[in-house]
Amino acid sequence: MFNVHDIRRDELMLTGPFAEQGYDWWWHSFTGVHSVTGEEKAFFIEFFVCNPALGGNLPIFGQLPESKEKGLKPSYLMVKAGCWGRDHMQLHRFFGWDAVRIKGTSPIRVQAGDCLLEETKLQGSVEISPDMAAAHPEWMCDAGSMSWELEIDKQIAFNVGYGASAPLRAAKAFEMYWHAEGMKTAFTGTVTVNGETYLVRPESCYGYSDKNWGRNFTSPWVWLSSNDLRSRISGKKLSNSAFDIGGGRPKVFMVALERQLLSAFYYEGKEYEFNFSKFWTGTRTRFESRESEDRIFWHVRQSNLHTVMDTMVTCLKEDMLLINYEAPDGTKRHNRLWNGGNGIGRIRLTDRRTGKLIDDIDARHIGCEYGEWT
Repeated sequence: MFNVHDIRRDELMLTGPFAEQGYDWWWHSFTGVHSVTGEEKAFFIEFFVCNPALGGNLPIFGQLPESKEKGLKPSYLMVKAGCWGRDHMQLHRFFGWDAVRIKGTSPIRVQAGDCLLEETKLQGSVEISPDMAAAHPEWMCDAGSMSWELEIDKQIAFNVGYGASAPLRAAKAFEMYWHAEGMKTAFTGTVTVNGETYLVRPESCYGYSDKNWGRNFTSPWVWLSSNDLRSRISGKKLSNSAFDIGGGRPKVFMVALERQLLSAFYYEGKEYEFNFSKFWTGTRTRFESRESEDRIFWHVRQSNLHTVMDTMVTCLKEDMLLINYEAPDGTKRHNRLWNGGNGIGRIRLTDRRTGKLIDDIDARHIGCEYGEWT
């Protein structure tokens, strides 16, 4: 079983060696509707913390020439917020560690300025002028403004189990860990972006919440998820369903496991999981991601002893952005990490033993990510 809620995995994980070379982030994405026009817009908000043991009064940026000369690693809380679509943007607000208050045990609480993260609440604001964005390339962000006030209800979890279990977390065995406490999350509240207000409602937000932590990022990097699903067979909306796919090239005790993904489909109360760390399930994975002139494509085919899941997704590049992070060692390896929230796709679930099609499903509002460093 994977739909097992465990807010202890949402705790701050930057202990031991991860405190001096590690990151931890809490990601949230959802859709709102314009308060006047009713137009949809997809948003994301993330709290990203890096190398807390190295911090002080001001944020330290690894990309600055003086940081590189002195061998300084990055250290800060970064509040990342933005939206997808043709007017996509990512905004970053940084805090030095002396300005951050964290209750690292569950339930998590992170606060800096007017920015607040809790299991059930999300508040904050970011405002970057064009002059500020141009003067600070180390901020790795666009210009604009966004503020938010949201309540959070994490309804369906993807608990990856053994791969993020307490013994392996304590041993810092994996280079990058993942836990999705809310692969289906209901958000309620408002977002104001560049002066325009959007209403966020549980029935139309198609929300998602997860976290990642570790010492470095994976390459290739793949993420696909949605809970806006409709059966092609019955024509019915699957209101108690969500899928989540993530990974790429995990490392365990520095040994790379080539082209492995963790996946789960919660299908109207029934669980289908494809998890390489649960070796007894016989999980096999094939995937490819590619670019055309105007789109990114994903094709993931996974099987276990009982089921085959075939997932095909596409997203327009004009609706996506190249999302920016610097790694805890101060390098910026991912420079073409495509990130979007307006993907569309199709999923086919088949009983491997009988060959019978379980369902053929259309998916919309897909969160999607793909990138490799060179």
